[in-house]
Amino acid sequence: MTMVPTIDTIAAVATPTGEGGIAVIRVSGPEALSIAARLFRGNSTGESRGYTVHYGRFVDVHGEVADDGLLTIFRAPHSYTGENSAELSCHGGRATTERVLRLTLEAGARLAGPGEFTQRAFLNGKLDLAQAEAVADVIRARTETARRQARRQLEGALSSVIGQMRDELIGILAAIEVTIDFSEEVGELEYGPLEARIEGVHRQVRKLLATVGRGRVLREGLAVALVGRPNVGKSSLLNALLRADRAIVTPIAGTTRDTLEETATLGGLAVVLTDTAGIRDTRDVVERLGVQRAQNAAARADVALLVLDAVEGITEADQAVVAPLMAPDAPPLLVALNKCDLLAGEKVVELRAQVVAAFAFGTQQVVAVSAQTGEGLEALEASLVHPYLVPESDASESVIVTAARHAGALEAANMALDHALETTRACLPGDFIAIDVRGALDALGEITGETVTEEIVHRIFQDFCVGK
Repeated sequence: MTMVPTIDTIAAVATPTGEGGIAVIRVSGPEALSIAARLFRGNSTGESRGYTVHYGRFVDVHGEVADDGLLTIFRAPHSYTGENSAELSCHGGRATTERVLRLTLEAGARLAGPGEFTQRAFLNGKLDLAQAEAVADVIRARTETARRQARRQLEGALSSVIGQMRDELIGILAAIEVTIDFSEEVGELEYGPLEARIEGVHRQVRKLLATVGRGRVLREGLAVALVGRPNVGKSSLLNALLRADRAIVTPIAGTTRDTLEETATLGGLAVVLTDTAGIRDTRDVVERLGVQRAQNAAARADVALLVLDAVEGITEADQAVVAPLMAPDAPPLLVALNKCDLLAGEKVVELRAQVVAAFAFGTQQVVAVSAQTGEGLEALEASLVHPYLVPESDASESVIVTAARHAGALEAANMALDHALETTRACLPGDFIAIDVRGALDALGEITGETVTEEIVHRIFQDFCVGK
């Protein structure tokens, strides 16, 4: 991928809009330091070293003071963008921030587009494309788990694995091509060792693809639909998990007629909880629509949380609810035995065993809980999020694919390697195999940016905020 080097200087506010103690205006490009020098009055000079901070005033062309603050200087290539850069820190009021930004524009900068600073960092080799995308993930991370994963990608965890696979594919291509060009000197292509090398990369690609579901959950949140027949306590359990009275709770069966969606952080993971209408046969037109929405929510969820009334046990109505939730294409199912505080301990154990036996569940799928007292809530939360979390002990070794774009590129690489293995096992000529190996190489290069198009790069950075 080739792009025209940047020749203009850009500026933007790098801190959130609104009132605050401080705001930062970032300037980057060939004229960044001279622009800063024209509007800053203090102990900074054009010769000031990079990584230095200076106190002074920001003034317009007539010498009128806009604000006092700090000027931080970064000299190329030791800056975020790889260019000469300056950061102007002023008071964080809206009018003051806009005034100082306007001074930089009047001095010769232009307003930066979304993500343009990070795009320049990518073009100048400070970050590869996967790392650049991780910058946005760090900013948008809603939980500690998501932040930690984004930081690992920003530090190059995914890029390192992709780089190793690309190096191996380049080596495979070299081994193929040398036998094509110099078969008399090096001999014919040895298909057995070649197949083993291709299979090794193929295995790594499949390993990354296996993390896509977990990665999507870390990025977007775990979608959990609370389902069950009417009056088993779904809304009460939603409120208990949220630690807030969000859903209306009454003793009247069928109180909930529509879906209600709220987000909570459970066990370090963002969880999108959807309360649904009680599922039952009904002639009420409105309630019937609610039942249909409940069934749709369960089908779309990452996890269906079936709520049963521990006092009433397993009823025929419960069995009717469970049947579609156990279809082959249904999401994983977890059972909450609600109202367990109203039963003696041995009765809860017996009921749990009955549920496991009746529906052929694993014991880990059934959790006794009380929305009223909070008993069992921690165990329920752990059961929901545990399959999607990376243990701290494995965090340094685990690489998880969180972006749909990366997953698509890996799928393309996987398909190309499938074809490469087929042609290798069929002992077809080396140039046939090389076509598919090169396809896998290009697909992996799309992740880190070696083979990505300019159009894709621009599309990626359009989703960034201005100032980053």
